[in-house]
Amino acid sequence: MLKGMASTFGTLFRVTTFGESHGGAVGVVVDGCPPRLALDLAEVQADLDRRRPGQSRLVTQRAESDTAEIVSGVFGGYTTGTPIAVLVRNKDARSEAYEHLRDVYRPSHADYTYDAKYGFRDWTGGGRASARETIGRVAAAAIARKLLQAAAGVEVLGWVQSVHDIEAAVDPGAVTRDDVEAGPTRCPDPAAAEQMVEAIEAARRDGNSLGGVVECVCRGVPAGLGEPVFDKLEAALAGAMLSLPAAKGFEIGSGFAGTRLTGLSHNDPFIPGEGDSIRTASNRSGGVQGGISNGEDIVVRVAFKPTSTIASEQQTVTRGGEATTLAARGRHDPCVLPRAVPMVEAMALLVLADHWLRQQAVDVLDPLPERP
Repeated sequence: MLKGMASTFGTLFRVTTFGESHGGAVGVVVDGCPPRLALDLAEVQADLDRRRPGQSRLVTQRAESDTAEIVSGVFGGYTTGTPIAVLVRNKDARSEAYEHLRDVYRPSHADYTYDAKYGFRDWTGGGRASARETIGRVAAAAIARKLLQAAAGVEVLGWVQSVHDIEAAVDPGAVTRDDVEAGPTRCPDPAAAEQMVEAIEAARRDGNSLGGVVECVCRGVPAGLGEPVFDKLEAALAGAMLSLPAAKGFEIGSGFAGTRLTGLSHNDPFIPGEGDSIRTASNRSGGVQGGISNGEDIVVRVAFKPTSTIASEQQTVTRGGEATTLAARGRHDPCVLPRAVPMVEAMALLVLADHWLRQQAVDVLDPLPERP
C-alpha cells in the first residue's frame, strides 16, 4: 500500500507546502484567497526576511536570501481568486555536509521515525522535517495577514517570552512590533533579551542548544470565529502550532497556571463595551470561550524544545542497529526561538484567515431575523 504525506492545511483558506531543505526550491500554493485583495511581493518578502537563516549571530549561518517569487494568482498587484503559488529557490544547500548522517540516526530528530514510516528518508538536512519547510507557511501567512487586516483589522504579533530559564516581563496588550524587532532575540524585554543573547552564545560555544517559549497575541479578532465541538478555535490553533518543527507544548489564556485558581477567580466577568458590544473585565480565557472567539485578544504560548542537532557527542545507532556516537556537523540553530516567532505568527494567521472565511458562510443573513 502506498503511503503519502499530509502537506495541506485549512478548509477554505487552504495552503499546500512543498520542497525539501536541500532540494531545488521550497514554497507554497494558497487556494481560497478571495480576489481583488491588494498584494505586493514586498509584503510577503518582509515576513520571509524575519524567518530566514543568517540574520544574526544567534541563528544558523546558512546563507540564504529566501527571495520569493509569486508565480501565479496575482495580477496587477491584486489577487485574482485563483491559486497563488510562491516559490523560494534554495541557493546555499550543502548536501555533502550531511554525508556522515547517511546511515546514522540523529537523537531526537525525525531520522528514525521517517525511516520507520516510509522505509526511506532524505538525510540531507532533514528533508521535509527541516524548519526550511516553514518558508511556505510564512509566505502563505503574509497573504492571510493582508486579508485579515483588510477585512477585519486583525493584528497578529509574536515574541520570545522565554529562553531556557530566562523569562521576559511583557504585557501582551502593550507590546509592539518595534519592541519585538529591536534586538536579535525578538524578546521585547531589553534586560531579559540581553541575558538570552549571553545564554544562546554560551550554548553554541558548548556544542549545546536551548529551548523556550514564544508568546503570540491576536488583536481585533471579531467574536464568533470557531466551530463547536471538534473544530474549536483553540483546538485549531493548538493543532497548527504543534505542527511546527520542535514545538512541544501549547497554552491559551491562563493555560496550565489556571489550574491553580478557583472558578470564581478564573472566570472572566462580562461588562458593557462600546455601543452595544460586550466585553470581559479580564481575559483568562485567552479570547476564546466554548471554542469560539469572544472578541478579546487571543493570547497563546508555544513551547519549543532545544534544537536536536548539536555539536556535542551523543549516543545513537546506525540504520542497522549498531551502537555508535555522533557529534553532528553543519549549520544549525543553537536556539530556534528567534526564528520561531514569525512561524508562530504564521500558524495563527492561517487559522484565523480560514475561520474568518468560514464565518462568512454563517453570516449570510444581514440584518439577522428576530431571535426566536
